[in-house]
Amino acid sequence: MSTISDSVSATATSRRSVARLMPPISSRGLRRFAIALILPLGLLFAWWIASNRGWLPEQILPSPTYVYSTALEMIASGEIFYHAGVSLLRVVIGFLFGALAGLTLGMAMGLSRRMDDYIRPLFLAFAQIPTLGWIPLLMLIFGIGETLKIIVIAKGALVPMTLNTAAGIRAVPANLVEVGHALRFSRWQTLRLIVLPGAAPSIFTGIRYGLTHSWTALVGVELLASSEGLGYLLVWGRQMFWLDVVIVAMIAVGIIGFLMDKGLDAFETYIQRWKHEEGR
Repeated sequence: MSTISDSVSATATSRRSVARLMPPISSRGLRRFAIALILPLGLLFAWWIASNRGWLPEQILPSPTYVYSTALEMIASGEIFYHAGVSLLRVVIGFLFGALAGLTLGMAMGLSRRMDDYIRPLFLAFAQIPTLGWIPLLMLIFGIGETLKIIVIAKGALVPMTLNTAAGIRAVPANLVEVGHALRFSRWQTLRLIVLPGAAPSIFTGIRYGLTHSWTALVGVELLASSEGLGYLLVWGRQMFWLDVVIVAMIAVGIIGFLMDKGLDAFETYIQRWKHEEGR
C-alpha cells in the first residue's frame, strides 16, 4: 500500500511541476493569438484573390497553392534545410563574435567614464554606417569568402550589444554598489553579484536586437556574395525567375528570425523568473 501511495504522490508532484512549467492558456491569450492571425490571413486571402483573378502574371505572382507545393518539394528534398542550416551556422558564429566583443566594449564604457569619453564619439560615428555599407570595403580586404560574412554578421551584433550593455551598467542604482562596498566585495564580486544582474534586462535587449541585426545582415551579405544560404536562394530564384522559390526563401527567413526572437524572449523570461517570484 505504501508503494502505491508513494507512486500516486510522485505522479501528483510531477503533474504539479508540469503545470507550473506550462501554465494554462487564458482566454485573453487565445484572443490575442486570434487577433494576430487576422492580418496574415487577410494578406493570404488577398494574395489568393490577386493570383486567381490574374491581376498580375503568374511569373510575377505565383499562386499560394503553387508556392505551397514548391515548399513541400524543397522540404522533401532537404534543399531548404540545407540552405537554412548554412545560414544559421554563419549567424551563430558571427553573432557570438560580435556579442562577446560588444559585451566587453559595453562593460568598459559602462564601468569607466574615461573609457566612455574616449570610445563613444568614434563608436557612434562607426554605428551610423549601415552594416551593408561596409561590404564593398571588406570585399577588397577579405574577398567574398566566409570571413567576409562572419565580419559583417559580427558588426550587426556589435553595435546594439555595446550600447545596451553600457546603458544597462550605467543604470544600476548607485546604492546597490554602495551596499557591495559596505559588504567589502571585491571589484569582481561587485561586478558579478550586483552590476551584471542589475544590467541583465538591458543586456538581453542588446542580445535580441543584436541577433535581429545579425540575421538581416546575414541575408544581405548572402544576397551579394554567396553560393549557399537563404540569401543565395533569393538571388538564384530571382535570376531564374522562379518567384515561388523566392517566396519560399522569404518565408523561411521570416519564420527563422521570428522563432529566434521568441526563443530569446522565453529564455530571458525564464532566467529572470526570480523577479516575479519576489513580487508575489
